[in-house]
Amino acid sequence: MTPWFFGYGSLVNRSTHTYPLAQKATLNNWRRTWVRTGLREVVFLSIHPAPGHSIDGLIAAVPGADWAALDAREAAYARIAATDHIAHGSDASDIAAYQVPTEHQQSDGTHFMLLSYLDVVIQGFLTEFGQEGAEAFFATTDNWDLPVRDDRAAPLYARAQTLTRNEQSLVDRLLAQVQ
Repeated sequence: MTPWFFGYGSLVNRSTHTYPLAQKATLNNWRRTWVRTGLREVVFLSIHPAPGHSIDGLIAAVPGADWAALDAREAAYARIAATDHIAHGSDASDIAAYQVPTEHQQSDGTHFMLLSYLDVVIQGFLTEFGQEGAEAFFATTDNWDLPVRDDRAAPLYARAQTLTRNEQSLVDRLLAQVQ
């Protein structure tokens, strides 16, 4: 049986990975959240249980059931079973998601969000779900009260992508609405 994963952030942007068979899916009874950890000064995008809520993303097959590369990419996260919470149109039956463990999360600190990371995420949502999907990302994500480091000119995020002017303007406008 081929295992799958649910991506809800940068993994929605297919330019950041080469996982096959990626397709749209919805994780039900969960929300996204920005979290601080002691692992780094940049916040992580994670998920938390939220009955009655849902978030869009992609599921993709893990080639050869080899989790090593994906686990390395998601090193700060715990892989959790998510099959029973995901609505999708495929025959995938073994789906995991990644979540920052509660014991690694901090309630305060001088952490910040990288704009280059947010750009990658929103570009993926625009491509997969259109402007409505990008807007929904902001509406279904918690903890926007964080400082943002504008690193577009010299991206710090390893998988940074080039955005069009329209994409940048949309990210800036939507971010201004939640902060």
